[in-house]
Amino acid sequence: MDAATEVADEVDVLVVGAGPTGLMLGAELALGGVRVQILERRTAAQRDSRALTLHPRSIELMDQRGLVERFLARGRAVPEWHFAGLATRLDFSALDTRHGYTLFLAQARTEQLLTERARELAVPVRRGYEVVGLRQDADGDGAGPTGLGLARRDGERGGRTAAGGVEVDVREPGGGLRTVRARYLVGCDGGRSAVRRAAGIAFPGTDETLTGVLGDFAVVDPAALDRARAAGVLVAPLEADGPADGPADGPAEGRAGGLTRLVLIDPRRMRTPSAEPLTPEEFRSSLVDLCGTDCGVAQPRWLSRFGNATRLAARYRAGRVLLAGDAAHIHFPAAGQGLNTGLQDAMNLGWKLAAEINGWAPPGLLDSYHAERHPVGQAVTENTEVQTLLMELTLLPPYQRPAAALRTLLTELLGIEEVNRRLAGRISALDTAYPPTAADADPLAGRRMPDIALTAAGSAAVRVHELLPPGRFVLLDLAGDEQLRQTVTPGWGPRVTALTVTRHDHRADLDGVREILIRPDGHIAWATRAPSLPDRRIERHRALTDWAGTPAQG
Repeated sequence: MDAATEVADEVDVLVVGAGPTGLMLGAELALGGVRVQILERRTAAQRDSRALTLHPRSIELMDQRGLVERFLARGRAVPEWHFAGLATRLDFSALDTRHGYTLFLAQARTEQLLTERARELAVPVRRGYEVVGLRQDADGDGAGPTGLGLARRDGERGGRTAAGGVEVDVREPGGGLRTVRARYLVGCDGGRSAVRRAAGIAFPGTDETLTGVLGDFAVVDPAALDRARAAGVLVAPLEADGPADGPADGPAEGRAGGLTRLVLIDPRRMRTPSAEPLTPEEFRSSLVDLCGTDCGVAQPRWLSRFGNATRLAARYRAGRVLLAGDAAHIHFPAAGQGLNTGLQDAMNLGWKLAAEINGWAPPGLLDSYHAERHPVGQAVTENTEVQTLLMELTLLPPYQRPAAALRTLLTELLGIEEVNRRLAGRISALDTAYPPTAADADPLAGRRMPDIALTAAGSAAVRVHELLPPGRFVLLDLAGDEQLRQTVTPGWGPRVTALTVTRHDHRADLDGVREILIRPDGHIAWATRAPSLPDRRIERHRALTDWAGTPAQG
């Protein structure tokens, strides 16, 4: 084994799974100065893509890290999306964002672009390694060599030298076993997560009762595709070849000579277990039943059956083991939310775990990962169950008539601007707001910081998102405290960028706001409207301590 593929025996954080969530998390941890390593069971990058879209909030996250142009260059923007396939579409273009669209981009391409990002940050991604067991130390939040998943001790702090950690048993590509030691372990290894099982984290929910099928075909009859769409079949163009590990220089999405994806639910076969192999003959038969034609499909590149099993991890953290992405939540792929939720998990967790590793995390910061993201996972699993039911009822003869009437009613309701905006905000994740940590918190606390343009003292105009690529807190002083840097830089300089804003875009929700502290993930940690400068300084010191830790001395 050469040095380029050697697995480190000791790291700060071991991430298991090199899908979009694991790659995003690895990059975020590296940005925070953490020694991270990603292990992946598969020996090669995935060429086939179950997910096809990046929704507005995920695109904003890429913008906040200076990556958005890479993704826009590879994808195709679509301003409308859907809920349960209803005829009235969700209007993403009307939402409060610079990225009011979903980006049609195959998961394999997303993984490739995130792999490139990981390489730029020197994150090692080691393939062919499978986790087969783990142990937490007695002084590492466990209860002895086999103790797993006990709560962390309040007050535990310290930097890289702090005792405690996780030992992870790993099967190597050649079949041998080795042990990797990490201060923290994060399972990003999918719905069948080995990390989740080994940590003893419960995964309650419902078993599969419904399955759909998808097929990626090199040959289709374009003239028949409108009939397929009219019959409720999802038709989507794909790249001819999935991305490899090399540069992103493949064909553009939807180009001539590429693949066409067809996705459908066949009433006669919707109870077939997802584990049962899908044949080209079955796929053609289902198309004929639904559309009256097999749409000329030939040369399948990938056929897959997928189900509606819905589960949510009971907790996202068990001691020094954490979960993100599909390891924490699975559901029917309704409205394309799974991959996006995983990316947003990673963005929330990365800076918090880096703060813990680097020794400056305030009490409770790492626990806030579960507190903030578990309700989001629950909301996503619930809305996908609703969508699945709305689709399934139309396929069941006893319910077809009332189900059709219900869908017509909901379609009409989506024509109401406020209703459409509310549901679009939920599916796009732009309405994600985390609960404030103080009873007297400003209404802005926990919400996404709008990407306003601003001018800071002594600098050119810039957008808020352009201030976030370093992964630090950003403190915006909108009222002009001449001692801002003197009060912030000595104690929090490496963690916080402080700017005195001389001009900014007007927004009604910012009226009266004098200072805003933006988290590394783009959410608002704290805002104040206090008119008194001495009062603001006191509030500011408390907010910085609560979020960015105790100020450094000297």
